Amino acid sequence: MSHPSAPPGYDDRNPLYPPPSSGYPVGYPGAYPQPPPYGGGYPQPGGYPQPGGYPPPMPTVPMNFGDSYISDGTGTDGNFNEASWDDKKVRHAFIRKVYSIISLQLLVTVAIIAVFTFVVPVRSFVQRNAGVYYASYAVFLVTYLVLVCCEGPRRRFPWNIILLSVFTLAMGFMTGAIASTYNTKAVLLAMIITAIVAIIVTIFCFQTKVDFTSCTGLFCVLGIVVMVTGIITAIVLSFKYVYWLHMLYAALGAIAFTLFLAYDTQLVLGNRKHTISPEEYVYGALKIYTDIVYIFTFLLQIVGSRD
Repeated sequence: MSHPSAPPGYDDRNPLYPPPSSGYPVGYPGAYPQPPPYGGGYPQPGGYPQPGGYPPPMPTVPMNFGDSYISDGTGTDGNFNEASWDDKKVRHAFIRKVYSIISLQLLVTVAIIAVFTFVVPVRSFVQRNAGVYYASYAVFLVTYLVLVCCEGPRRRFPWNIILLSVFTLAMGFMTGAIASTYNTKAVLLAMIITAIVAIIVTIFCFQTKVDFTSCTGLFCVLGIVVMVTGIITAIVLSFKYVYWLHMLYAALGAIAFTLFLAYDTQLVLGNRKHTISPEEYVYGALKIYTDIVYIFTFLLQIVGSRD
């Protein structure tokens, strides 16, 4: 029997609907205990030195700690109001806010990459001074840790916007420094492919009934595999450059972060087993933006050629 391709409706969990005959509604006395909300995230992959001693294409970032931004939809975590998700206006406003922030982040990042790639004096300066990369890496790491681990700054305006802006600039400088070492045509091709992948994944997540958020453990394992593979690749390539190992890691990273993008997109869209609280628009934008940038850097390694 065929099933519709559209995702389940928002009113499936409406508290005004009568409960099924085989169970109790959430919060009803004597109901079965609800599972606790899942927390954490997945580790980001490690980088490895490029031939000639250039900085790694993307640094290792820590795992996400805490579970205040993830809900299992039961309303038991104290930070998520189920009624707010049942209100389509609240949901749609949250999604619009997240994707508006992501659009601004990507515009800033593309502008920085364009300057680092097409402005010859800037390109030459960045190639000669690796300190630009390492300085942006330090800022990136500090702001990432604050945004992921500290709920207060992440939710308090205007500090959340300030921290996210600094994080975006730092990651943009890192990505621009990496792109400056690649052929211009390769940078443009990687951008086009990344845009196509991001659009396809987003449309797929809007339409599909497949729930990636129900496979949290699998995605954690995948993140660990990518991180361990990155560490091994970094060690091997620090002694001898192996082209096939380089390409294998880049392909694995591109595939893994495409799946991570689908997972994080469904967390933002909601109406799945796990969702992001409507208050966590900064966290949602940070995760999707980071996924897209990582996809770009991995694709750049695959299609790029050194100047």
